[in-house]
Amino acid sequence: MRRVSKISAAIAVTAALALTATACGESSDESSGSTDDGKMKIGMAYDVGGRGDNSFNDSAARGLDKAKAEFGAETKELTAKTGESSADRDQRLQSLAEGGYNPVIAIGFAYKEAVDKIAPKYPKITFGLVDSVSDVKNVDNIVFTEEQGSYLAGVAAALKSKDDKVGFIGGVDLPLIKKFAAGFRQGVLDTKPKATVQIQYLSTGSDLSGFGSPDKGKAAAKGMLDKGIDVIFAAAGGSGAGSIEAVAGKKGAWSIGVDSDQAKDPALAKYADTILTSVVKNVDSGVFDLVKSVKDGKPITGTQTYSLAKGGVSLTPTGDHLKDIQTQLDEAKKKIVDGTIKVKTTT
Repeated sequence: MRRVSKISAAIAVTAALALTATACGESSDESSGSTDDGKMKIGMAYDVGGRGDNSFNDSAARGLDKAKAEFGAETKELTAKTGESSADRDQRLQSLAEGGYNPVIAIGFAYKEAVDKIAPKYPKITFGLVDSVSDVKNVDNIVFTEEQGSYLAGVAAALKSKDDKVGFIGGVDLPLIKKFAAGFRQGVLDTKPKATVQIQYLSTGSDLSGFGSPDKGKAAAKGMLDKGIDVIFAAAGGSGAGSIEAVAGKKGAWSIGVDSDQAKDPALAKYADTILTSVVKNVDSGVFDLVKSVKDGKPITGTQTYSLAKGGVSLTPTGDHLKDIQTQLDEAKKKIVDGTIKVKTTT
């Protein structure tokens, strides 16, 4: 009789454990995106370079920091590594979703396949995808008209170049970066048809090292400077810092930054006198808008395009280097906004 009681007790304990495990398994798919004390939980998956890249990722980080401060949120930040596999990106997003973070925000087009695969598994979590578009229902696609901001940079470069020779350095030869190149080239040539624009990419295809190699950016810029190019726009993530450094060493030359106001970045501020402007892509706005929508219980999904007209892209005025050409820039902006100028997305 005593033996039977022990067996019954063991079965009861096992059943209780099974019920507990089942409940835990269900909770991962039905995350409220908050901690036990009610704090919102935000997950961020950065592209290569992560926070501190002085560019694209840092712009996203500003949006996260603003949301954290305003909503008292708990955050978790994970970063991609150069040469990692698609499975690594899958695992990064899944770990954030399993951890109860909502929203989970993927920074960069390289996460597109991972979002397509992971987001459907967690229908009650809202995913953010920057710089690409997913058709999954619970995804907010945050995209920008990079070509429009780059067009204005091209106008500025053409007006500031002494010998009408300018250069563009792209991190990776991809459609997204070609939008920057196309807009820049068009802006230059619409302003000075006889100017020349050299375009160079630091890596191609699946090799994303061009976004995180300042040495490659520096070497490419030096090569252009040696050819008499005196204004260089680098849309190359962390590699752009190398280009900015190289330009600073050449008297009379200008660099153009990207994504963040690079003249204000602590690591690049010493080169501020030679940073003409930066083509800012306000990733922080997209990140904050998504987080706020989730906080308000009305998650944004679908595709949100942050254009020049909406303040999604712009040129920075730091250092007043654009002061003497601001009238021309304002005219070009007005024509883009009203549709008089149609900016190309391919060269």
